Amino acid sequence: MSHSLIHKITIPQYGDARGGLSVAEIGGALPFVVRRVYWIYGTQPGISRGFHAHRKLAQLAVCVSGSVRFRLFNGEREEDFTLTDPALGVLISPMIWHEMHDFSPDCVLMVFADAEYAEADYIRNRGEFIQTKRE
Repeated sequence: MSHSLIHKITIPQYGDARGGLSVAEIGGALPFVVRRVYWIYGTQPGISRGFHAHRKLAQLAVCVSGSVRFRLFNGEREEDFTLTDPALGVLISPMIWHEMHDFSPDCVLMVFADAEYAEADYIRNRGEFIQTKRE
């Protein structure tokens, strides 16, 4: 039986009548030391993002508002997962091709990364990604 490509991480939630509070701590919801945080928002209807893999970078994506559909590909099989709950994140491991589709108008996707931006870490061509996985 194959393991899922979708590795869900539960983000602890706290709150009361005043509202909610989410906590992402190293050793808790964050499985690595965070070196960079970025967020994607205001994505126009019909626009998809991603379409790349990272050689070494690991990321945890949390949809803090709205929803977005992820498609993950390991070189052999694909799986889709829609993030709709700010209490759940998806771990994107190194050498996983990822795409984001169907952003809701109110989507804010926050991503925690274990390294700073490095263009050399990106594989932006799916064919090259598949070939690299076979090597």
